[in-house]
Amino acid sequence: MTAAAIKRVLARQIERAMAERQLTKAEVARRMHTSRAAVDRLLDPQNGSVTLNTLYKAAAAVGRRVRLELV
Repeated sequence: MTAAAIKRVLARQIERAMAERQLTKAEVARRMHTSRAAVDRLLDPQNGSVTLNTLYKAAAAVGRRVRLELV
């Protein structure tokens, strides 16, 4: 998988978790202690600049966790 494909999958998973929990972007941003613009960048599948720290914060904000694996 390319980095862009991985980012698209992650963005969809975060959006799905937000919808399941009826969380707005503003609420996710508040839980992450960041701006709504940062959440917009996180959810933008074309924006590949996301850090692991941001992913961990986003996952926690939507009640999920990140699992990384080398294969």
